[in-house]
Amino acid sequence: MGLAMSFLRVPPVLDGAADPAVVARRLFGAGGARPAGTALDLGGAWQAVHYLLTGDPWDGPQPEGDVVCGGRLLTEDGADELGRDVIYLEPARVAPIAAYLAATPFGAVAGRFDLTAMKAAHVQDADAFDDGVLDRVLAPAYAALGRFFGQAADAGEAVYKAMEERPAR
Repeated sequence: MGLAMSFLRVPPVLDGAADPAVVARRLFGAGGARPAGTALDLGGAWQAVHYLLTGDPWDGPQPEGDVVCGGRLLTEDGADELGRDVIYLEPARVAPIAAYLAATPFGAVAGRFDLTAMKAAHVQDADAFDDGVLDRVLAPAYAALGRFFGQAADAGEAVYKAMEERPAR
Protein backbone atom coordinates (compact mmCIF):
# COMPACT_ATOMS: atom_id res chain seq x y z
CA MET A 1 0.00 0.00 0.00
CA GLY A 2 1.15 3.51 -0.75
CA LEU A 3 -0.31 6.96 -0.56
CA ALA A 4 -1.73 8.46 -3.73
CA MET A 5 -2.80 12.04 -4.37
CA SER A 6 -5.40 13.41 -6.71
CA PHE A 7 -6.49 16.99 -7.39
CA LEU A 8 -9.90 18.41 -8.22
CA ARG A 9 -10.73 21.88 -9.57
CA VAL A 10 -13.98 23.24 -8.13
CA PRO A 11 -15.79 26.60 -8.18
CA PRO A 12 -15.56 28.38 -4.81
CA VAL A 13 -19.32 27.84 -4.34
CA LEU A 14 -20.71 24.45 -5.35
CA ASP A 15 -24.45 23.84 -5.41
CA GLY A 16 -24.95 26.76 -3.03
CA ALA A 17 -22.31 25.59 -0.55
CA ALA A 18 -19.33 27.86 0.13
CA ASP A 19 -17.94 26.04 3.19
CA PRO A 20 -15.01 23.92 1.90
CA ALA A 21 -15.75 21.13 4.41
CA VAL A 22 -19.33 20.84 3.17
CA VAL A 23 -18.15 20.88 -0.45
CA ALA A 24 -15.56 18.17 0.35
CA ARG A 25 -18.25 15.90 1.82
CA ARG A 26 -20.37 16.43 -1.31
CA LEU A 27 -17.46 15.68 -3.63
CA PHE A 28 -15.75 12.84 -1.78
CA GLY A 29 -18.56 11.35 0.32
CA ALA A 30 -20.73 8.40 -0.61
CA GLY A 31 -22.19 8.96 -4.06
CA GLY A 32 -20.15 12.12 -4.58
CA ALA A 33 -20.00 13.27 -8.17
CA ARG A 34 -16.99 15.01 -9.64
CA PRO A 35 -17.41 17.11 -12.77
CA ALA A 36 -15.70 15.53 -15.79
CA GLY A 37 -12.38 17.02 -16.89
CA THR A 38 -11.64 18.68 -13.55
CA ALA A 39 -9.45 16.03 -11.93
CA LEU A 40 -5.77 15.18 -12.00
CA ASP A 41 -4.35 12.01 -10.45
CA LEU A 42 -0.66 12.05 -9.53
CA GLY A 43 -0.89 8.62 -7.96
CA GLY A 44 2.20 7.76 -5.97
CA ALA A 45 4.38 10.39 -7.70
CA TRP A 46 3.09 13.20 -5.47
CA GLN A 47 5.97 13.22 -2.97
CA ALA A 48 8.67 12.96 -5.62
CA VAL A 49 7.12 15.93 -7.42
CA HIS A 50 7.04 17.87 -4.15
CA TYR A 51 10.70 16.99 -3.58
CA LEU A 52 11.63 18.32 -7.02
CA LEU A 53 9.69 21.52 -6.33
CA THR A 54 11.13 22.20 -2.87
CA GLY A 55 14.13 19.95 -2.17
CA ASP A 56 12.27 18.52 0.85
CA PRO A 57 9.79 15.63 1.18
CA TRP A 58 7.27 17.67 3.24
CA ASP A 59 8.14 21.34 3.63
CA GLY A 60 8.92 24.24 1.34
CA PRO A 61 8.20 27.89 0.68
CA GLN A 62 5.03 29.16 -0.95
CA PRO A 63 3.89 28.93 -3.63
CA GLU A 64 5.88 25.85 -4.73
CA GLY A 65 5.33 24.10 -1.39
CA ASP A 66 1.58 24.60 -1.78
CA VAL A 67 1.39 22.57 -5.00
CA VAL A 68 1.38 19.28 -3.12
CA CYS A 69 1.64 19.86 0.63
CA GLY A 70 0.02 23.25 1.20
CA GLY A 71 -3.54 24.07 2.11
CA ARG A 72 -6.09 23.56 4.85
CA LEU A 73 -6.70 19.99 6.01
CA LEU A 74 -10.47 19.50 6.04
CA THR A 75 -10.61 15.97 7.38
CA GLU A 76 -8.91 15.99 10.76
CA ASP A 77 -11.97 14.21 12.13
CA GLY A 78 -13.51 13.13 8.85
CA ALA A 79 -10.91 11.03 7.02
CA ASP A 80 -12.71 7.87 8.13
CA GLU A 81 -16.02 9.25 6.82
CA LEU A 82 -14.57 10.13 3.42
CA GLY A 83 -11.97 7.37 3.18
CA ARG A 84 -9.20 9.87 2.46
CA ASP A 85 -7.64 13.08 3.70
CA VAL A 86 -8.84 16.17 1.86
CA ILE A 87 -6.82 19.40 1.68
CA TYR A 88 -8.30 22.67 0.44
CA LEU A 89 -6.56 25.45 -1.49
CA GLU A 90 -8.62 28.60 -1.84
CA PRO A 91 -8.55 30.39 -5.20
CA ALA A 92 -6.26 33.11 -3.79
CA ARG A 93 -3.59 30.44 -3.21
CA VAL A 94 -4.19 28.70 -6.54
CA ALA A 95 -3.26 31.69 -8.70
CA PRO A 96 0.32 32.07 -7.33
CA ILE A 97 0.89 28.33 -7.82
CA ALA A 98 -0.25 28.60 -11.44
CA ALA A 99 2.04 31.57 -12.00
CA TYR A 100 5.00 29.77 -10.40
CA LEU A 101 4.48 26.61 -12.48
CA ALA A 102 4.06 28.63 -15.69
CA ALA A 103 7.28 30.56 -15.02
CA THR A 104 9.34 27.55 -13.89
CA PRO A 105 10.24 25.02 -16.58
CA PHE A 106 10.67 21.42 -15.54
CA GLY A 107 14.41 21.65 -16.18
CA ALA A 108 14.68 24.20 -13.37
CA VAL A 109 13.43 21.68 -10.79
CA ALA A 110 14.69 18.46 -12.39
CA GLY A 111 18.19 19.20 -11.11
CA ARG A 112 16.99 18.24 -7.64
CA PHE A 113 16.47 14.67 -8.80
CA ASP A 114 19.01 12.76 -6.74
CA LEU A 115 18.07 9.16 -5.98
CA THR A 116 20.49 8.86 -3.07
CA ALA A 117 19.18 12.03 -1.40
CA MET A 118 15.55 11.10 -2.12
CA LYS A 119 16.03 7.66 -0.57
CA ALA A 120 17.73 9.20 2.48
CA ALA A 121 14.79 11.63 2.82
CA HIS A 122 12.35 8.69 2.62
CA VAL A 123 10.53 10.01 -0.45
CA GLN A 124 7.75 7.54 -1.18
CA ASP A 125 8.77 4.92 -3.78
CA ALA A 126 12.30 6.33 -4.19
CA ASP A 127 13.68 2.84 -3.56
CA ALA A 128 11.89 1.66 -6.69
CA PHE A 129 12.90 4.61 -8.90
CA ASP A 130 15.38 4.37 -11.71
CA ASP A 131 16.92 7.19 -13.71
CA GLY A 132 14.15 6.88 -16.30
CA VAL A 133 11.42 7.88 -13.83
CA LEU A 134 12.37 11.52 -14.28
CA ASP A 135 11.36 11.61 -17.96
CA ARG A 136 8.80 8.81 -17.87
CA VAL A 137 6.76 9.88 -14.81
CA LEU A 138 7.86 13.12 -13.17
CA ALA A 139 8.16 15.39 -16.23
CA PRO A 140 4.64 14.51 -17.47
CA ALA A 141 3.26 14.93 -13.93
CA TYR A 142 4.85 18.38 -13.68
CA ALA A 143 3.43 19.41 -17.05
CA ALA A 144 -0.03 18.16 -16.06
CA LEU A 145 0.14 20.13 -12.80
CA GLY A 146 1.00 23.28 -14.73
CA ARG A 147 -2.00 22.83 -17.03
CA PHE A 148 -4.28 21.90 -14.12
CA PHE A 149 -3.38 24.87 -11.91
CA GLY A 150 -3.42 27.21 -14.91
CA GLN A 151 -6.99 26.16 -15.74
CA ALA A 152 -8.05 26.49 -12.10
CA ALA A 153 -6.52 29.96 -11.79
CA ASP A 154 -8.05 31.13 -15.08
CA ALA A 155 -11.49 30.01 -13.88
CA GLY A 156 -11.07 31.38 -10.32
CA GLU A 157 -11.47 27.86 -8.92
CA ALA A 158 -10.44 26.30 -5.64
CA VAL A 159 -8.42 23.08 -5.57
CA TYR A 160 -9.18 20.08 -3.40
CA LYS A 161 -6.39 17.56 -2.92
CA ALA A 162 -7.30 14.05 -1.81
CA MET A 163 -4.79 11.64 -0.34
CA GLU A 164 -5.68 8.01 0.08
CA GLU A 165 -4.05 4.64 0.41
CA ARG A 166 -3.92 2.57 -2.75
CA PRO A 167 -2.39 -0.79 -3.50
CA ALA A 168 1.17 -0.61 -4.79
CA ARG A 169 1.46 -1.13 -8.57
